[in-house]
Amino acid sequence: MRLNRNALPSVPATVYMPGFDPERLQPGIVHLGCGNFHRAHQATATQAAIGREGEDGLRWGIVSATMRRPDLAICLRQQDNLYTLLTRESAGTVASIMGAICETVFAGDEQAGLVERIADPRTKIVTLTVTASGYHLTASGQLDPAAPDILTDLTAGALPRTAPGILAAGLALVRQRGQTPPVILCCDNVSHNGGTLRQAVMDFAALRGDDALAGWIGSTVQFPDTMVDRIVPVSTASDPDDARRLLGGITDEAPISAEPWFQWIIGPFDGPRPRWEAHPGTQFVADVEVFERAKLQMLNGAHMLLAYAGALADLNTVADAVCDPALGRITARFMRGEQTADVDLPASELDRYTRDLLQRFRNPGIVHEAERIGRNGSAKMAARVIRPMRSNIAAGRPVPGARLLIASWIRWFALHEQEALEISLTDPRADMLRQICASARDDHRGQVEAFLAMEDVFGPPLPDHDRQVAAIASLLRRLTDHDVRGVLHELAAV
Repeated sequence: MRLNRNALPSVPATVYMPGFDPERLQPGIVHLGCGNFHRAHQATATQAAIGREGEDGLRWGIVSATMRRPDLAICLRQQDNLYTLLTRESAGTVASIMGAICETVFAGDEQAGLVERIADPRTKIVTLTVTASGYHLTASGQLDPAAPDILTDLTAGALPRTAPGILAAGLALVRQRGQTPPVILCCDNVSHNGGTLRQAVMDFAALRGDDALAGWIGSTVQFPDTMVDRIVPVSTASDPDDARRLLGGITDEAPISAEPWFQWIIGPFDGPRPRWEAHPGTQFVADVEVFERAKLQMLNGAHMLLAYAGALADLNTVADAVCDPALGRITARFMRGEQTADVDLPASELDRYTRDLLQRFRNPGIVHEAERIGRNGSAKMAARVIRPMRSNIAAGRPVPGARLLIASWIRWFALHEQEALEISLTDPRADMLRQICASARDDHRGQVEAFLAMEDVFGPPLPDHDRQVAAIASLLRRLTDHDVRGVLHELAAV
């Protein structure tokens, strides 16, 4: 038996179930980016909200759109949009049936009608998880008008495929009809994500030649800032087997795994919304910035270090990397000593958050791969690494972890250019970065200078720039010429 609504009566009592009838849901939320994170995060909070609100909550069904491929949308439709969340706790795995998604579509399908769905008066909220690269931003946070996908969306008559393009088209239809626009909630790890997304959509509208729409978006549409946090690894071959066992033999073709930790910090906005705070870890706050900065720098920045340095040492998961004595020590020092720059929280809270993060990273049930964390580094580098690094250098504080992270990242591209990197490399600037490594193959300083010269990634030159270049180049040379684990052991002992 395959998981669907008809199978629900056969689900064992040990599995958590929706507190409502999924068949009765009506669409109230449109989501762009129906990946694992969305299904383990916003969808779980929405399910809790629907259950808490009872009959009134049935208006908060999610229409969730896959952005790149139709496969997941097809699979979920065959399961009546039900799937299993496998919460990987230290003591074992807990299964929950998730039913907050009422419809799944593929953004590339004209029949999906995403623009019309955004303009549907029932749609009160649009949420997004399209990853940082999905917004096509420069290092300064502006929409990149030369991005190929943006140029395609700007072609007359094109079906919009990017998040800024879809939102601009949907909001144009809302404005044309004189309706109240939905609230737009960006749930990606982008600095000041609400304001940044608003500006990107306004920029897109202006590029489309509609300055009036851009102005209306800026003055009328709400884009609250948010911060999201839950480690949701890529699905593995064991997930369907675990789901089938916990579901008493029922087959689920789209299960997902997640850690127990859940956090969703949402800035203020007006209008109807689900009672998301029914899910533990959801908070509505006046200012999201301090939570966002702590998470981007301490969690996401440390993840990047573990991914780039760890993979070079054949430590290909977060748990393996952080449990390595040398890299684990380096990461703890980096997280607390460097990545707390400009995080305006008491020292005791920063200490506790550091301990919580390291404990979460060590969870053996979460297989969080370096390959996945390492994707799109050029789109993540500025907010997660360079911002605190710049602040630390200006204040005279050491930055050994940031230097190691950058050197390790460059080494990824050097190995990839030589076809010697065993994991795949995904980055919007991959071709250019590989070319830099090819042009300066034996010149480590030249590679570092060329990488750091990319202001669309790193911003303007770092304080004490030449010294930073020399230090990173020295690390890059050691990572190239010596055993990486030995290098890490030496760095940890300093």
